[in-house]
Amino acid sequence: MTQPSNLQHFLQFKDLDRDTLEYLFRRALVIKDRFKKYIRHMPLLDRTLVMVFEKASTRTRLSFEAGMHQLGGAAIYLNTRDTQLGRGEPVEDAAQVMSRMCDLVMIRTYEQDIIERFAAHSRVPVINGLTNEYHPCQILADILTFIEHRGSIEGATVAWIGDSNNVCNTWLQAAEMLNFQVRVSTPPGYEVEPERAGLHATSHFQAFADPLEACQGADLVTTDVWTSMGFEAENEARRKAFEHWCVDSEMMAQANADALFMHCLPAHRGEEVTAEVIDGPQSVVWDEAENRLHAQKALMEYLLLGRLDD
Repeated sequence: MTQPSNLQHFLQFKDLDRDTLEYLFRRALVIKDRFKKYIRHMPLLDRTLVMVFEKASTRTRLSFEAGMHQLGGAAIYLNTRDTQLGRGEPVEDAAQVMSRMCDLVMIRTYEQDIIERFAAHSRVPVINGLTNEYHPCQILADILTFIEHRGSIEGATVAWIGDSNNVCNTWLQAAEMLNFQVRVSTPPGYEVEPERAGLHATSHFQAFADPLEACQGADLVTTDVWTSMGFEAENEARRKAFEHWCVDSEMMAQANADALFMHCLPAHRGEEVTAEVIDGPQSVVWDEAENRLHAQKALMEYLLLGRLDD
């Protein structure tokens, strides 16, 4: 099978270069402004997005489905349990069939290898809606939110507190691409694995045993649940290991006075973050959640139409 020469996928954050990422942030703000003003913007009229879910979702499904509808297209939801993929159809075969019947595919699954194999046999762009290794669409939204509130993220310091999971890995890739620092503090045994994170170097990343030290001078403090999907069997062990990695007012006090707090949600108040922080004045989690919609609309528009000036 021969793929189109201009085919672009978004499977990891580093799949797009810095210039393209900065275009997407600018474009997302334009699209969001039109959305807020009820200005119709339907460049993807008659285009179809197929959404393939192996992992459960709220924000990913809603933001992609609503976003495609608002852009004038249609979104089709497929759960692997209800398709031939759930009965052992090879990923490569599914990719060849699905990509002949739609314009764009978003996949939310477990191993990164699954989405890489799918993309290798797809005739249309493939978007990573989340894998065990990466969550690039989430970080698009997070950085868009930072830009809205504080301007360019270049040169900023981000403190990641908790598990070195797929979101953390993607923050590390973003730091290399956009030239900012990420300080990571995890319990022993849960440290960042640079190779798994896909890092080329470590000049934009520092590891800290003490979460308070990691938060010192940070412009953004962010975290995620202690137990990601697919690791539920480790829940009790993780609750004990992460006991001292709950983002609270003491940690936020170590950060800059105007530091933001983010969490990709869903959140467990009293575990990875206190209610005082996530519901407090420095928290931008609701803007962050909404920006999944606008960042992904810009992404889908770009993957199908390229750069637009209107």
